[in-house]
Amino acid sequence: MANEKPPHGLSRNAANYGDPDFAFYLRRSFAASMGYSRTMLEKPVVGIADTASDYNNCHRSVPELVEAVKRGVLAAGALPLAFPTVSLCEPSLVPTSMHYRNLMAIDTEAMLTAQPMDAAVLIGGCDKTVPAQLMGAASAGLPAIQLITGSMLTGSHRGEVVGACT
Repeated sequence: MANEKPPHGLSRNAANYGDPDFAFYLRRSFAASMGYSRTMLEKPVVGIADTASDYNNCHRSVPELVEAVKRGVLAAGALPLAFPTVSLCEPSLVPTSMHYRNLMAIDTEAMLTAQPMDAAVLIGGCDKTVPAQLMGAASAGLPAIQLITGSMLTGSHRGEVVGACT
C-alpha cells in the first residue's frame, strides 16, 4: 500500500458512483470518443485555462497561445486539455470588472479542482484576470503557471499618450 502511486491524469478526482473502476472507465470512454488513444489517456494531464472571448480584446491571442501550450505539453509527455473560464474585459462589464474578479477566481478554482488534472497553465491578461486566475489556482492547491497574453499598446488622444484601463 505504501508503494502505491497517487492517482494522476484521468484517475484524479474521480467520482466513484459506488465503483471507482467504473468511474475511470467512463472517463476513458468519453475521452476516447474525442479521439484520444489509450496511451495518451494514461499520461499526466495538464489543464489549460482558456479565457478567450470575443468581448475581450486583451485575450485575442489566447487561441494561438492555447495551441502553442498544447504543443509544449505534448512534447513534455503529458496530455493537454483546454477548458474555458470566465473572461473579464473592463470596458464591457457594468459597473466594473472588479465586481467579477472574485467570481472568476471561484470559477477558476472550481474548474481546476473538479476536473482531473495534475497541473495547469493559466492563460489570461489584464489587471483583474491575472489576479483572479492566480487566486483560483492558489486555492485549488494545484501546480500552476501563468502565461500572460501580452501587453496592451498605448495609444494617443489629441497628441497625448494614453494607456488602457488601470
